[in-house]
Amino acid sequence: MAKAIIIGGGIIGLSSAYYLQQQGWQVTVLDKGDFSDNCSYGNCGYICPSHFIPLATPGVVKQGLKWMWNSKSPFYVQPKLDFNLIDWGMKFMRIATPKHVNDAAIPLRDIAMLSQKEYVSWLQQPGFNFAYEHKGLLEIFQTDAGEAHAHHTIEKAHEIGLTDTVLLSKEQLQSLEPHTPLNARGAILFNCDAHCYPNKLMQNLLQYLPAAGVQLKPNEEVVQIEKKGNRINKVITTISAFEADAVVLATGSWSRQVAALMDVKVAMMPGRGYSYTLENSPYKVNYPAVLIEGRAAITPMDGNKIRFGGTMEITSHKTPPRSNRVQGILDAVKRYYPEFDIPMPTMDKIWYGYRPVSADGLPYIGRSKKIDNLVIATGHSMLGLSLGAGTGKLVSEILQGKPTSMNIAPFNPDRFN
Repeated sequence: MAKAIIIGGGIIGLSSAYYLQQQGWQVTVLDKGDFSDNCSYGNCGYICPSHFIPLATPGVVKQGLKWMWNSKSPFYVQPKLDFNLIDWGMKFMRIATPKHVNDAAIPLRDIAMLSQKEYVSWLQQPGFNFAYEHKGLLEIFQTDAGEAHAHHTIEKAHEIGLTDTVLLSKEQLQSLEPHTPLNARGAILFNCDAHCYPNKLMQNLLQYLPAAGVQLKPNEEVVQIEKKGNRINKVITTISAFEADAVVLATGSWSRQVAALMDVKVAMMPGRGYSYTLENSPYKVNYPAVLIEGRAAITPMDGNKIRFGGTMEITSHKTPPRSNRVQGILDAVKRYYPEFDIPMPTMDKIWYGYRPVSADGLPYIGRSKKIDNLVIATGHSMLGLSLGAGTGKLVSEILQGKPTSMNIAPFNPDRFN
């Protein structure tokens, strides 16, 4: 039986384990932590073909420069003299063109739709219940610029086949949310989108995989890679050593450092995001929503919860969290949902984590050209959970030598090398 070592215990690593185990591989997943608190838990739970516009756009570079000195701003790059940051930033600015935005739309749509289809299939497994709801996603706007962006987005959505995307007037939007007044001019409704409760999804996988024969190894940080020719034959951690027929690199925002142990380059920076989950919420909303001008997100989850999330803070893993980032999210929510009086939570109630931000906003998925038995699956930016099941399926197809479910050429992990 072929042995696969998966480095990384987030949604990408666990999804890869799910499919490889089904294909008859002997799978071991190594996690530097205890599988319980990675970036896969604290996100807003979107499973969203609507997110076909990559992070690297001309507008975000211009806006990011304006926001750089505002500690509450939604997109913040911590200025510092760091070669990796400079290298990533130069690549990001070069690729952030209208052509890139156009070229990225179809692959991002395809992998999100593949992923959504796979998540639905997971619900057929005994014990899988992750509060999955397919009711759509709102993108709410308040300004002329937001409305213009909405018209352009809907036109592009229809062009790429998401024809059930519609523009809502202020009155139509309010009718979808009768429980609370909304301060908005209108919204896009993406009927193609779904959402779930990420915490339950991860718990389902952590219960299912060991029962299916997958070995989960917590607190096994990879410190060395042993190679023979162009192949990895041993993965060495702080505790153990594991022989491997194939290795999957799925270490999220730490991928650049782990890849360096293999003498492989991955253009990546950590992008810290924050969220706060209101349990037994006194407020009620029907739909998850992205607040366009506020650059924040809100999701009703699991019956009695609302999660508020957002911000993209390009920084190091060592930078202490900034509570005022969460205040910025809550301030944005209040501007759209004026009755939502949410006091600033204490730091122990705030979740934060590091998204793996590629240099162009597209994930890295595919075989490494330097190492024959290495598959890279990382760099999903803010779409890790959304693209998780689809990425896992693609990883298994790559290692099986089967035709992939979609064209993965745009995700080539060596595209910047």
